[in-house]
Amino acid sequence: MIIVLKPGASEAQLKHVVERIEAAGCRAHVSCGEELTIVGCIGDEARVERLNWSTVPGVERAERITKPYKLASRQLQPKAGVIEVGGVKIGGGTLTVMAGPCTVEDRKMLFDAAAAVKKAGAGILRGGAFKPRTSPYDFQGLGEEGLRLLQEAGRKYGMPVVTEVRTLAHVPLACRYADILQVGARNMQNYDLLTEVGRAGRPVLLKRGLSATVKELLLAAEYVLAAGNRQVILCERGIRTFETATRFTFDVSAIPVLKAETHLPVIFDPSHAAGQWRLVAPLARAGVAAGADGLIVEVHCDPEEAKCDGDQALRPDVFADTVKDLKAIHAVVCKHARR
Repeated sequence: MIIVLKPGASEAQLKHVVERIEAAGCRAHVSCGEELTIVGCIGDEARVERLNWSTVPGVERAERITKPYKLASRQLQPKAGVIEVGGVKIGGGTLTVMAGPCTVEDRKMLFDAAAAVKKAGAGILRGGAFKPRTSPYDFQGLGEEGLRLLQEAGRKYGMPVVTEVRTLAHVPLACRYADILQVGARNMQNYDLLTEVGRAGRPVLLKRGLSATVKELLLAAEYVLAAGNRQVILCERGIRTFETATRFTFDVSAIPVLKAETHLPVIFDPSHAAGQWRLVAPLARAGVAAGADGLIVEVHCDPEEAKCDGDQALRPDVFADTVKDLKAIHAVVCKHARR
């Protein structure tokens, strides 16, 4: 349920609304916009509904949130949200590029990639320290040593870093080194992990599961939000269908659907959707044209020698050309959005 305050409602009136909600045994989620202030009620809504809100000073109306994802819904926060990490904004009309190798292999390889993506216009450095691999015999990442190298490279080149956590034990460790915690597609419905990253106090990049619906993705985000973390970034990365020409099927339609349903920033991953480096740039252009707030892409200076996902990694020169195209497309999208 949401309580919409009248324009110009005072701080004292807002405080009184919050106190009434908490007295009814619910939590209050305050969203202050330029024109409206909305207070969401999280908990047993029936207890809040019984209160006579029409007589409360400063209250314009009370209405029930119809979506199952309460905190992620635009009913609670109509304006698109913006997350800022290390001076880099995600959402709010910006195009945020996250780039780097699939996994941290060694210091030289990582620093070469970091220098290249920074020069090409990336704002956030990506790299895996704990890699979920289909085969138990494949390279699984360097663990804490990989996190240390990632943090060092990020600081040297002035980029916040994002890395994946796979287990509950990874969360406190990654928080010592990374700026954004990624929950991968295979863990999208690992509810214990979602709650743990929600408590961690770091922005969370949540990837859509291989066979998950948009609704299931938003409900997974709700777990993080309900744990107290409002900094969630959604990522479309391709879903599993009958098609075998690509690694996954890039559901480009999910981007405008998510943008309409939620205030959370929405990015996409063309690398995992494509599975082939030649397809990454075309998919990237499509994602930006669809209105995404950014993308996360794999870049490697020597893809043929990569220990993980070399087939889908862009070389630095191809990545640089792609970023130029994406910025031009984004400018057109923003121009039409203002009309």
